[in-house]
Amino acid sequence: MTGTPLRLVIHAPTAASLERARRNALNLRKARPDAAVRIVVNAEAVAAALDRPDAETDPLLRVCGNTLAKLGREAEGLTVVPAAVLDIAEAQADGWSYMRA
Repeated sequence: MTGTPLRLVIHAPTAASLERARRNALNLRKARPDAAVRIVVNAEAVAAALDRPDAETDPLLRVCGNTLAKLGREAEGLTVVPAAVLDIAEAQADGWSYMRA
């Protein structure tokens, strides 16, 4: 392990990428328990996240508010951000690394 904090944003825009992102996040936390990781979901992945909850990775999710509004759905118990693109851009500006699942 290095002394530098590891912070990773995993972007998941599809149902398949959400599944990959969830596995990637768990694998990262297993390898580097001190790592900060978040999964930002938008587009098709929002419905997938709502329809297939996962207790282990749901706390890592950041759900796009724009997509929720378009779908007419709510993400009770999940973190909702105004826009996935804004959340990702702000995280990168703050030094987080980006990975698309």
